[in-house]
Amino acid sequence: MPTHRRWSEDSIPAGQRPSWPVLLAEQHGIVSRRQLHAYGHTMSDIRANLAGGRWQRVLPRVYSTFTGGLSRSAKIHAALLYGSGYAILSHRTAAEEWKILPVNEGPVEITVPYTFSAISQAPLVIVHRSRALPHIAAGTNPPRTRVTDTILDLATSQRTPRQATNTLVDLLGRTRISVATMEACVLARPPFRYRPAIRYGLALVGGGLMSALEVAYKEDVEDRHGLPLGSRQTPFEVDGKTLWEDVTYDDHGAAVTVRLDGRATHATPGVAFRDRRRDNAAELAGRARLVYGWQDVRDSPCAVAAEVRTILLREGWNSRGTRKNACPRCR
Repeated sequence: MPTHRRWSEDSIPAGQRPSWPVLLAEQHGIVSRRQLHAYGHTMSDIRANLAGGRWQRVLPRVYSTFTGGLSRSAKIHAALLYGSGYAILSHRTAAEEWKILPVNEGPVEITVPYTFSAISQAPLVIVHRSRALPHIAAGTNPPRTRVTDTILDLATSQRTPRQATNTLVDLLGRTRISVATMEACVLARPPFRYRPAIRYGLALVGGGLMSALEVAYKEDVEDRHGLPLGSRQTPFEVDGKTLWEDVTYDDHGAAVTVRLDGRATHATPGVAFRDRRRDNAAELAGRARLVYGWQDVRDSPCAVAAEVRTILLREGWNSRGTRKNACPRCR
């Protein structure tokens, strides 16, 4: 049960409640009307503090006991108090709390029981509903959906089946959640939307794909252009450490590595150094290597496929008996 609910009930004996300063510290200065009543504040008190500029209304029946902007923690507590004592963080906000997505300045997303009446309040809170709420909550403070349910929620909230697949692959690749654990979540809570796309994403991760960029490379470059299916996440030892290459074609007779880099820049010195050492190791081993980013694969898959085909043939790949080029753009 979400831990913040115990202070939202005015039926709790006064002796079991935290002191007023402790409550404000725990909730980052955010209180609900029920809490204010429980601590002896009347509606006249609330109106006087609002009129005097000492407090401000944040959401219906939720107030901040200070003026000025709200911190992220204050916004989270405001959304949870607005959604009732059973509300939990979900979707994008839960993913941010699990540190699988970066924090942004968007609205806080919460999930409440299906029968609750709370509705979204732009621009601060987005409200979702679930009949499975007791089964998807993690025992965290503040409360949020489990990692697997967070990933599933984000995947099913996408606009298209392909985006759902990419979201599941991308987010699952950022965690240590196994495919079996994710499959158990999908089995226990079958999604109403994009069920085939979700299962396809799980199959891709099971085959070694770790990001949406890798999915796009497989579908738009390899599959559509009749290229062989490369091996995914191939281990190589560099400086005594095991590093993993995205795609290799050694099983098809060609010592070729394709590296898929979804980052805009190499902002982290350690990452840049690792990639240089990996490049040098490939060169010393006599391996051909190609590097592509999002813009290459998304905007120019035909050109990428032509380059990969050229290098594969040069390095010994026998193209006889392979699939035909099925790309409508360059066939």
